[in-house]
Amino acid sequence: MQPTLHFDGPVWRPPYEATSQLLQVTAGCTWHHCKFCTLYGKQKFRMSPMSEIEEDLKVVHAFQPRVHRIFLTGANPFVLTTNRLTDIALLIRKYVGEGHPTIGCFSRITDIRNKTVEELQQLHHLGFDYLTIGVESGDSETLTRVNKGYLSEDIVEQCRKLEEADIHYHFFYLVGLGGHGNGERNAMRSAGVFNQLHPVSIGFLSLTLFPESQLYQEIQEGKFEEATEHERFDEMIKLIEHLHIQTHILGRTVSNPVPFTGSLPHDRVSLLQELRDAKAELSEEQLRSYRDSIESL
Repeated sequence: MQPTLHFDGPVWRPPYEATSQLLQVTAGCTWHHCKFCTLYGKQKFRMSPMSEIEEDLKVVHAFQPRVHRIFLTGANPFVLTTNRLTDIALLIRKYVGEGHPTIGCFSRITDIRNKTVEELQQLHHLGFDYLTIGVESGDSETLTRVNKGYLSEDIVEQCRKLEEADIHYHFFYLVGLGGHGNGERNAMRSAGVFNQLHPVSIGFLSLTLFPESQLYQEIQEGKFEEATEHERFDEMIKLIEHLHIQTHILGRTVSNPVPFTGSLPHDRVSLLQELRDAKAELSEEQLRSYRDSIESL
């Protein structure tokens, strides 16, 4: 019988972690209050016992002892204390250290708040780098409306700590999160925040709601109105127009009816033209039909 790794509940990883070795150290989310999210359902947050993590690393060692990248699964493993993350990193070094692997994971902005720059530097020394942060927006009004648990100034403060510790990071931006009529405000304020920072990439996801989400229920109650599909194109165009940093734009996800990728500032003109052409060619009805057909993210 082949040995297996421990995985509880849904497992998500960003597209750029496709070749990384997955390792469960947590399951579920510590926050669980974002009004749009259904990714982890009703799964309660759980820390994997160190013995379980070690068992999995023994399996990894048996099959690929020179792995170069480990991605810790769970909604926000970076919430773990510096001591526990250190212990996990040391176990990784013990079993697959030959490949000098770097370690990535999802993080909430609030997970960084609990760590000093010195602690972050220690974690970077142990291999932590290229974290993925679902900031969703840089607009405090939008962040508050959907109950993210932090404000735009927190994004700047905490990501500057990562930069001081030489830890790289990726962002995810959720197009349409501000709702109908608020896309330009959301884009402009987000650009103002992102331009103060240096994310390696900004992944564009388009808000896709399922009946289990609180925001979906608010639509039924008339408390929230979704942005139209054409509004979402306008929002993406506005954000790309006003980003003045070097970063990669990643838009190849199921939530985007038209996939796109590029680098700023080099590909700004072609990205904008691609989005404008798509908006002109595709009707609101066609785009909405695509979104309604999405069964899972």
